[in-house]
Order: sequence, then structure tokens, then C-alpha cells
Amino acid sequence: MHPMMKRTIPAVAAAGILAISLAACSAGGSNSAGSSGSAAIPTVKMMVGGIDKQIYLPYQLAESLGFYKKYGVNMELSTEANGGVGAEDAMASGSVDLAGAWYIHTVDFQSKGKDVINLVQLSGAPGEREMCTAKSGVKSAADFKGKTLGVTDLGSGTDELTQFIASKQGLTRSQYQTLAVHAGSTAIAALQRGSADCVMTTQPTVGALTSLKVATTSVDLATTAGATKALGGAWPAAGLLARADWVKANPDAAQKVVDALVATMHWIHTHSATEIANKLPAAFVQNSTISKAQYIAGLTTDKDQFLPDGLMPAGGPKVIFAMEKAIGVDTSKVTIAATFTNKYAYAANKLEGFTTTTKAAGANG
Repeated sequence: MHPMMKRTIPAVAAAGILAISLAACSAGGSNSAGSSGSAAIPTVKMMVGGIDKQIYLPYQLAESLGFYKKYGVNMELSTEANGGVGAEDAMASGSVDLAGAWYIHTVDFQSKGKDVINLVQLSGAPGEREMCTAKSGVKSAADFKGKTLGVTDLGSGTDELTQFIASKQGLTRSQYQTLAVHAGSTAIAALQRGSADCVMTTQPTVGALTSLKVATTSVDLATTAGATKALGGAWPAAGLLARADWVKANPDAAQKVVDALVATMHWIHTHSATEIANKLPAAFVQNSTISKAQYIAGLTTDKDQFLPDGLMPAGGPKVIFAMEKAIGVDTSKVTIAATFTNKYAYAANKLEGFTTTTKAAGANG
């Protein structure tokens, strides 16, 4: 399984902020919804693929805004750590109930016979940028030939994206090298010492690289417009992944979590980057690699990646399936309709009287 983009920048700080939740998980704490369906207020465990990354901010923001409790669920949040189990793998194994992870993993899992489904879509773009040094001479993916390209991990979501944008320029894997550089300080160091010509990464690492004048953007996958230009359409990234059997056993808990996340997406859509940053843990928005002003500037630029209503964008799944085919994943036994549902997001929007604006995907993507 592809361990998607996983490294966090202030990992120690993030772990400290989440210590209570993690302790509850490891100590047995409250039973999860999967094991105590009779509980009046379900407790649900979610692991996020790098909770302090901007691309994954809605999961923590929902907690900071009190929306999980408002919509009737006790949420235990945790995050991936360097060298640890990926969020999507933890969900698939039953260690947690839900994963805050990329939609593409539902296709990966289902191609291997594991029934995993996406319950709500939070973004229509990966939130990634290919950041390249001036010395590299890389101005676009057409310049990748002979270069060393940094990804979070080999086989990760960023590795897949790198392969895909290279393939669209007619390049094969043998014509460039990939290197695992993770994110934050390790990614920055790889560029500074010249072991990588480019790295695919997200905010706030992008902001740090820009402010340090180490690298600039060569390929923009951070916004829906940028993703459409580079990938051929909206590229649904951050979503809410669950095992289909867990959803079937816990439909009420699933709906409550989606209610909270859809409310969060509406809040993001109606508030500024500064207001969003002020609601997040301090260590997420200001640390050794980036200032709060830089974090806000990056979020202002890339805020368009977030969808306002949690609906899967029309055409998005088709782009994902095209990418999987291009990089050699066998999707012949996987149908688009089996990988996601808009049912919970539609119900969440109706609950609050929100107007849906995303042109939503149907059974054929």
C-alpha cells in the first residue's frame, strides 16, 4: 500500500498537542464506535496523514472549532509519525476507525481486494508544489530528465504524482531518479546540499523554501486551477477514508463525523486565512521553519484547494483512475462508484441549509 505523504514538520510539537488523544487510544480509553455501537455519543478514532500540514488542516480545525462535539461525536485524533504506520494502513487494519488521507488510496485498496470508501471530499487539488532550485534548471515537468526528484517516501502519494506528471511529458521512470526526503527540515536540507534538484511538498514547507530562497515553484498542484492544468482536471486529494464494513456497522457515527467536517469546510470558505490560522494550534502555524505570517501567506495563496461543501468534484475520480493506469496500478476490477459516496455530504449540507456549489461526481466520476 502506498504510504501517502506523511512527514510532519513540527513533529514533536504535534505529538505533544495530541498526547492526550494518543494516550487515550493506547490505553484503551473510550471504546470506539466500532466496538460500542450502543453508546449514545459515539467515540471515533481518526489518524491523519500529517495533521500539521495545511493540506490536512480541516481535521484539526473541526476539533478546534468544537464541531465534532457539536454534531455529537467524541473524536480521538492522532497523526502519522516518521517511520510509523500510515494513516490509511492504520484504518485498514482496524487500529483506527477513519483516516484523513488521499482519495486515491481507496482505489489502491480496492485494486487489492480491500473494501475502503471515501465518505467526504475536502479538497480538489493535492496542495503540492514541485519546488526546484535555480541550479537545477527545472522550469516544468518537461525538464525532469536526468534529475533527482524528492518525494516524501518511495511509493507514496507524492511519488505517484511525480511519476504521473513526468509520464504526461513522455518520460519514463528510468529517465529520472526519485529520493525520499520526507518534508520540512529534511526536504529543505536535501535541496540545500544538492542531493535533490526538486522536491514535491506542501505548505508550510513551500513557504519556508520560498523565504529561504532555496527553491521556487516549477509545477503548481496546490490549487484546483493548477491541478487542472498539470493533471487534466480536478484531483481530489484529502478526504475521509473508512472500511466499508465499519461504515455499515456505524452509519450514525459516520454521518456525525461528516456533518462536522462539512460544517468545517463551510467555515473555511467563509473565513480568511488569518482567521483559520488563529484557530489552529500555535505549533502548526509558527515553528522553526516558518513564521505565522508566512503560514498565512501560503494559506491565502493555496486556500482554493479546499472544497466548500464536501462533495466529490465531477471528473475528479476519472483523473485519479487515469493516473493509476498510467503508473501501472491494475484498476480493472475497481469501479468509480465503489470508491466514494456523496450521500453523507449531501445530508450534512441539508442539515445546516448550506447551498452546494461543487459540481458533484456521479457513479461514473
